[in-house]
Amino acid sequence: MSSKAGNIFELPEQLPSEELFEALLEHEKILIEKVVSSGQVTPTGEWYDQERDEWLIVLQGEGELGYEDGSRIKLNQGDYLFIPARQKHRVEYTSTEPPCIWLTLFF
Repeated sequence: MSSKAGNIFELPEQLPSEELFEALLEHEKILIEKVVSSGQVTPTGEWYDQERDEWLIVLQGEGELGYEDGSRIKLNQGDYLFIPARQKHRVEYTSTEPPCIWLTLFF
């Protein structure tokens, strides 16, 4: 594996209409990913139902996640969360100004 430097806060001048996903590190059973959201949410009726545990932190902006039981959690800059594998969840809100930058760790 070669070294690669970058800046987590670097964004394109014009954000696309879709979320941006950038794998920062993939190694064996670990994936670290940068996600940039700017108003995107999970489509109605759809759920994330992942096979791996997920730990995430909001580095910039804010977002809100909803769970199958109807509960919701708002996450502001600096807030982090652990989501066990197979816990159905969805993105209910993401900020646009500034865009929401998530750092996710799947393991």
